[in-house]
Amino acid sequence: MNKLFNVIDFELKSYTKNKSFVITTIVMVVLLFAASFLPRIIDMSSITGVKTESIFSGSDDKEEEDDSENEENDYYLYYSENDDFGTEENINALFAEVGIFKKAASKEDMIKSVEGQEAKGGFYIKDDMHYEYYVFNAEMYDDTQMMFESVLTQLHKQNYLIAHGMDVTEFVAEYEAIPEGDVNVLGKDASENFWYCYGLVILIFMLIIMYGVMIATSVTNEKSNRSIEVLVTSIDAKYLLFGKVIAGTLAVVVQAGAIMAAALVGYGINHDAWNGRLDMILNIPSDVIISFAVFGVGGFLFYAFVYGAVGALVSKTEDINKVAGTVQMIIMIVYFVVLINLSKPDGMIMKVCSILPVSSYSAMFVRIAMGKVAMPEVIISAVILYVSIIFIGWLAAKIYRMGTLRYGNPIKFRNALKYIKERE
Repeated sequence: MNKLFNVIDFELKSYTKNKSFVITTIVMVVLLFAASFLPRIIDMSSITGVKTESIFSGSDDKEEEDDSENEENDYYLYYSENDDFGTEENINALFAEVGIFKKAASKEDMIKSVEGQEAKGGFYIKDDMHYEYYVFNAEMYDDTQMMFESVLTQLHKQNYLIAHGMDVTEFVAEYEAIPEGDVNVLGKDASENFWYCYGLVILIFMLIIMYGVMIATSVTNEKSNRSIEVLVTSIDAKYLLFGKVIAGTLAVVVQAGAIMAAALVGYGINHDAWNGRLDMILNIPSDVIISFAVFGVGGFLFYAFVYGAVGALVSKTEDINKVAGTVQMIIMIVYFVVLINLSKPDGMIMKVCSILPVSSYSAMFVRIAMGKVAMPEVIISAVILYVSIIFIGWLAAKIYRMGTLRYGNPIKFRNALKYIKERE
């Protein structure tokens, strides 16, 4: 057992001595923690809804000057052949949501002003059901016309009611009455939990892919430089593989845990400044965090052993992707299946995925967060996952021992299993 701890210690030191690993972790922790204080540093009231005194408040006067300069052509022109719409004040009162309106002397003058980009646009109003809209450059998403039509529609309704002697206020009150109802969630509100579940699924997927390949590459490098020949004579091969996998898992837990803690703690400190705007992403319940830790670590261990075996089947790092293609395909399929069914956590597909060890690492904590899962189901899923880890670890160790001293072309997985069976 001491030999296993020695391997773990050695592999962990290789991570801590890796400048890329350390710098990435520190930078991400500092950036996320600092980002949580942004509402206290700059005015983000347009996002948070909370007015904050900015340390750059001295620039307010300049911003006001810039705004006043932009207001010179920040208006619309209109022209109507009749006086049904009244004065300029009436037009601005009617179309306040659209923008500021100024009356043109004629239709031709209005068009010239728009062509000269003196105004944002122009409306030639024929009556409450017909108009022409003039704009110099048509944007891909221009909601001005839609808003203008909406106001004209309401105006036409009012004119129709008045013409037929009907009380406008009473009709509108009854016609547009909205039912009032209270929603009582007796279980879990999936809409509130969707986004942080989405983020956690992506996170565990990225960690497995990135660190799994690192573990496979580490095993292959030892074969390519022949250092494995010295190692296996002094340490049992299974200790080498288990040490690499456990060390990689601990490195992932430390790095991902530090980054998540920085984001969650920083947001907790500045929750009021953010006005709860990021609750849908960072307000993660403790039971979800615990389930993510249990199943996330289990899923990482499962695939880490698989990647370790993959690394032992090849002698050159450039051959890793050839052998690991099937593994990565399974991970990708699980990733997309879980994301597609994220809004249906209690569906049959997610229930099956939450039991299978190849997918329970992401499907089960999603079901815990967004659906209804009985505790026996969670326990059974966890037991299946960790029993599978023990089995796949034992199998990977056998493949690792067999493959470490075999060089040349990549060894096919079925041939490796056949060899192990013959040895048994």
